[in-house]
Amino acid sequence: MTLPERSDKQNENDKRVRRKDNKRVGAQGELLVRQYLERDGWHVLTANFRCPQGEIDLIAEQSAMLENEQPTLVFVEVKTRRGTTHGLPLQAVDGRKQEKLRLCALAYLGERDAAGAEPACRFDVAEVFIDGSGLARIVMHTGIF
Repeated sequence: MTLPERSDKQNENDKRVRRKDNKRVGAQGELLVRQYLERDGWHVLTANFRCPQGEIDLIAEQSAMLENEQPTLVFVEVKTRRGTTHGLPLQAVDGRKQEKLRLCALAYLGERDAAGAEPACRFDVAEVFIDGSGLARIVMHTGIF
C-alpha cells in the first residue's frame, strides 16, 4: 500500500509546527538556565538582547569569588536539545555563531552606561538536555570562547 504524497501546503504547515515547537523548547531552556544561574547567586541583567547582528540569550553578572575582585559580565548562549540526533548543543556554537555573539556583546557594551570601566567579560554556553519525561539537565561551559 502506498501512502498519498503530502502537498506543499501540508509540508509547510509541518515546518511551521516544528519551528514553533523548537522556539517553545528553546524558551523553556533559557528559563531553566536563568533560574539555575539566579539560584547560584548570579544577577541576570537582561534576557534576549537583540541587535542588528543577532541575539544574546542571557547577560548576567557573576559575583566575584574573592573579596577584592569585581563581578564578571557573562554573555550566555543557551542551546537546548531533546536528543542528540542533530549533535550536541555545544556543536551549534560554531565560529560563525561565536562572531555574531561577539558583535552583539560589543553592541550591548556600547549601549550600556557602565559609569566607568567595564568589568571582565566572558562567553559561556549552557547546554540543556530535556529527556522524554520532561526532566532537564544543564551543563555549563565557562569561558568557552
